[in-house]
Amino acid sequence: MTSHIKAILWKQIKDTLKNKAILIQFIMFPIMTIIMEKSISLPDMPEHFFANLFAVMYIGMAPLTSAAAIISEEKEKNTLRVLQMCNVHAAEFLIGNAAYIISICMLGSLVIGCSTGYTGTVLLKFLLVMLVGHICSFLLGAAIGTVSKSQMSATSITVPVMIILAFLPMLSMFNETIKKFSKFVFSEQLFVFINDLSEIHITLESGIIMICNAVLILIIFLLVYKRGFKIS
Repeated sequence: MTSHIKAILWKQIKDTLKNKAILIQFIMFPIMTIIMEKSISLPDMPEHFFANLFAVMYIGMAPLTSAAAIISEEKEKNTLRVLQMCNVHAAEFLIGNAAYIISICMLGSLVIGCSTGYTGTVLLKFLLVMLVGHICSFLLGAAIGTVSKSQMSATSITVPVMIILAFLPMLSMFNETIKKFSKFVFSEQLFVFINDLSEIHITLESGIIMICNAVLILIIFLLVYKRGFKIS
């Protein structure tokens, strides 16, 4: 890890302690999971219902909104000009933010996983599923932040995307029509995996959907990065 990436990582850690709006994104769902898992038990409720539901919501909200907010804020305040003067490249800036956001999200994911009592291989599978989700969500958030001129414009794009990623899996449990469409979104597929960690079955359909989602997200990110991201 270069000194520039380390500096960006440390800068974002310090900024998060001051920025309550970003901080709450990282801790809200882990705390809610602990409270709901320990305090609510209903007849016929699936095992770890709240943990699994909040886990996929965490994927759809925390990395997405944090990445979009941080990058758009840096652009809006012209902080990137200062970074440019320090010879910080765009790639280093993005890698530093990715390491920061995904690492904190994985800590939150660990809290969610441990609150269910997952251990060993099951916990590892849970964390791997969460890692895939956080990476995809971060790339989308970074793309949004890159094309946005301000935090306000970033939020206007982030909110509908966040609603789709975070709430479609929940809505699909109660509506078959929504379920037919939500299965094409990566968060829905990850929700299916999380609900069956003991034996994750990756079918041909789910495999193709996940690959297509990953490729599409990567293409969107690379196009935005190439055309729109400039530290200037």
